[in-house]
Amino acid sequence: MSQILIPNQTIGKHMSTLEGQCNNKVPNATSVQKHQIGENVARKEKIKFLVTTLLDLKDSKEAVYGALDAWVAWEPNFPIVSLKRALLMLEKEEQWHRIVQVIKWMLSKGQGSTMGTHGQLIRALDKDHRAEEAHEFWVKKIGTDLHSVPWQMCKSMISIYYRNNMLERLVKLFKGLEAYDRKPPEKSIVQKVADAYQMLGLLEEKERVLEKYKDLFTETGKGRHKMSKKALSKNKKNSG
Repeated sequence: MSQILIPNQTIGKHMSTLEGQCNNKVPNATSVQKHQIGENVARKEKIKFLVTTLLDLKDSKEAVYGALDAWVAWEPNFPIVSLKRALLMLEKEEQWHRIVQVIKWMLSKGQGSTMGTHGQLIRALDKDHRAEEAHEFWVKKIGTDLHSVPWQMCKSMISIYYRNNMLERLVKLFKGLEAYDRKPPEKSIVQKVADAYQMLGLLEEKERVLEKYKDLFTETGKGRHKMSKKALSKNKKNSG
């Protein structure tokens, strides 16, 4: 994990102030004095300061939410752009649990409710080994609008279902997309769906999707599809 370096000038002397507020009893965000961190500090340094603070905090929702409340208290407007940059920095550090906490905090403030942020949350939940929670968020916030959800997000969710053996949910999602006559953009999606049908013992459905989207396999000149290793392994177990 790389280390994020921050100049000691201006920001360093205020680190203990914010951290103390977060690790102990966090006061009302409006009580944080703006000059404690410095109104003249560059945005880039403020973002680095926030990321470093979040990385140093104990694993506590209250501490993280308190740090974020204190950090935004001295901003005239909600700093959505700065927070998105902070999230990208946390991604580079592979701090998936922190990313989940930050995005949930943003959403609790009524901010950042976009497809991009929702997709980032689902990816982070998956990386944080919380596939069931990713599914619940998908159903609640995204899955009701399948006619317009970007294929990239659908692909991510199909992959999550596939990796976590949630095969019934995978085929249900794909059928929902088919109901809106949405054609998958690449063969890897169809292959996962076909494998899911194979492992569920629904061979007719498997052949149906392979026939329906066969052009995705022949366009690359590779001809007939090959069953994935996961499906082959499952098939051997069933026949053994």
